[in-house]
Amino acid sequence: MKTFFKILAAVIVLGIFGYTIYFLYQKSQTKPVVYETSNPVISNVIKKTTATGSVIPRKEIEIKPVVSGIIDELYVVEGQQLKKGDLIARIRIIPNMINLNNAKSGVETAKIKLEDAKRNYDRQLELLEKGVIAKADYESYEITYKNALEDLETAEETLQLIRDGQIQKQSSETNTLVKSTIDGMVLDVPVEIGNQVIESNNFNAGTTIASVADMGEMMFEGNIDESEVGKIKEGMPLLLTIGALENVTFDAVLEQISPKGSEVNGAVQFKIKAGVKLQSDQFIRSGYSANADIVLARVDSVMTLSEGLLQFDDSSTFVEVEVQPQIFEKRTVETGLSDGINIEVVSGINMEDKVKKLK
Repeated sequence: MKTFFKILAAVIVLGIFGYTIYFLYQKSQTKPVVYETSNPVISNVIKKTTATGSVIPRKEIEIKPVVSGIIDELYVVEGQQLKKGDLIARIRIIPNMINLNNAKSGVETAKIKLEDAKRNYDRQLELLEKGVIAKADYESYEITYKNALEDLETAEETLQLIRDGQIQKQSSETNTLVKSTIDGMVLDVPVEIGNQVIESNNFNAGTTIASVADMGEMMFEGNIDESEVGKIKEGMPLLLTIGALENVTFDAVLEQISPKGSEVNGAVQFKIKAGVKLQSDQFIRSGYSANADIVLARVDSVMTLSEGLLQFDDSSTFVEVEVQPQIFEKRTVETGLSDGINIEVVSGINMEDKVKKLK
């Protein structure tokens, strides 16, 4: 029995020793390297630089009053479409008390002068009819009477303008009614009923009652770094991406590059503007943040490879093409435009070639 256990123990020890030798042998063997391959693809290559900014209407007008006063009525809300001449607000005139008092006094003075002129006129007319005075003497009183009538009318119109902001007998529209000067959408109404507003004049920009813009014609306004501004020029195409609109891009054309840069966060930036091409069913809200990819160059429907597949030596660019399973040969390739990820391959390989991926 003891002999059996001794033999069993010896077999186990030998087995463990043999397995250890086999394991160490397997570990010492180098596994063959298997390289993956990739085929060229037909694609578009676009070399571009990016500018950040926002989309705004090309034509946005701030509607301001021509008289000062209090907002009595508002007839529009944000988002409402307007036509040129549509009513926006009505202003109630709050006249200057000194000017109002002077105007009232002017009317009373004109009335007194008119009464005196009429008495003299009537008296001279009666004498003329009796043949007591010559017509030449009568005519001077007639002129004085007519001038007094005109002065009273002028004084009353001045009072109406100061008190009401308009002359009632005139056919022109009152300037207390604020109207849109363009066709467009109301973007902002920064006042409320009861707010006091100031007229636009040579010394004051005036209070904005509403902002109206043509939302059918939009433009991109953004900034580009000084290192990139020398690569672009007016007329270049842009691809516009708006953060709020997923999976949608807009075409645009670069229209203006500022000749003067400004420092933004320690870097010099140049302002650019581009016209956005909208389809009839597309709508962009004013102020959307956007990125503009400025197309420096592009080629469409060409054979491309990932730049990571290329290899370089002192004088040429090449790739390794699989000629037999896991057997590769070098082939010099001529490359074209690159976007930093994919590159155009002009010659050296064809669409059926399997290009070795580098580890």
